[in-house]
Amino acid sequence: MRSPAVLAHAYEQIEETFTRTVEGLTPDDLNRRVQPGANPIGWLAWHLLRVQDDHLADVAGTEQVWTAEGWAGRFDLPVDDAATGYGMGEADVDAVRVSSADLLLGYSRAVHARSAEFLRGLSDEDLDRVVDTDWDPPVTLGVRLVSVLSDDLQHLGQAAYVRGLLEARAQDVSPLPGPLRPS
Repeated sequence: MRSPAVLAHAYEQIEETFTRTVEGLTPDDLNRRVQPGANPIGWLAWHLLRVQDDHLADVAGTEQVWTAEGWAGRFDLPVDDAATGYGMGEADVDAVRVSSADLLLGYSRAVHARSAEFLRGLSDEDLDRVVDTDWDPPVTLGVRLVSVLSDDLQHLGQAAYVRGLLEARAQDVSPLPGPLRPS
């Protein structure tokens, strides 16, 4: 198995895990903070997709799916079309209200399709191409692709954990003591 095939498989795992994490959630579930300062599932999901879309479009030299396929308009969020969630404060996170799981799942499928298409066209040698000289050492394509994977997996884990907390709360059972325990 060549490196691009391994990366394509890893990105496929993100899509599958994303679907299991988001599918069936209500708008309230997507936008609820389980406690002050905790990011809601909808924001985490939107953010990881935006980062993947932004970063892979950049290295592929293409327009982001977000704007090219009209997802920015469908989400209709009060943020700049270039926003990915990076550096957002609590008020900004609260402004990203996701209207449905289906909307997130559609955007996820579109981002995954574009990512898979790009990854299929790579060779092992392509992964050594420098894509960002703002860092020391400069960032190669392989490093950037793994960095996006790492970010996506971290946020997917957070979203899945929050989903588990919401489900436990809905069953009137909290896995944690303290503020998440129903009163």
